[in-house]
Amino acid sequence: MSTKFTIPKKPLRDRITNFAQSLLFWRGRRKGMIHTGNITWDNIRVIFFPRTFSERYGYLGAIPWKEDGALFRALEPLVIFMDYKARPSWCPRWVLRFLHLFGSDNSIIRVRNWTLHNLEKRLTKGYSIWDYKTKWTAYDLRISVVGDEQISNLAGDIEKAFYEKGYRESLVEAIKKIQPDFKKNWMNIDSLEEYLEELKNADTAK
Repeated sequence: MSTKFTIPKKPLRDRITNFAQSLLFWRGRRKGMIHTGNITWDNIRVIFFPRTFSERYGYLGAIPWKEDGALFRALEPLVIFMDYKARPSWCPRWVLRFLHLFGSDNSIIRVRNWTLHNLEKRLTKGYSIWDYKTKWTAYDLRISVVGDEQISNLAGDIEKAFYEKGYRESLVEAIKKIQPDFKKNWMNIDSLEEYLEELKNADTAK
């Protein structure tokens, strides 16, 4: 028997819509200094319709978001190789992006849901890029990865090649400050170092 105080039942369609919205815009939680973020429609869009390189491979961790420059060109092969090694051949990327958002809060250190987080790590073997940065100079690249021997070796080779290329360019630049018409850019690093030292000594002796 209904009265004026009876609250009418919401239609099933409305209840399903409200439940879905509660998931999509699930507010983050805070515990001490650790907190999870709010999930937005844009987060959901990234799962199914990624627009950029970083959105497509974001489940791997720290992915360069700016798709130009020396850093991106250096790290791009590593990201693509890690995607090949980490993602099971039968698993679409959107599943891993979904798990990374709802399980790991799009983070390499936070956990939003332990079940989904553990499933993500099981599928990807835990492979990820923790960090990348240049330390002492613009060409001193440091890459922190979790992966097998091939991934570690590739990261090391990229660091070495990035350093050598940047160091060579810095030597040539230093030489051209003393000798502007210098054109022997093909010289190896040891020869460039010796040539620069000779120029400095000759310049000091004047």
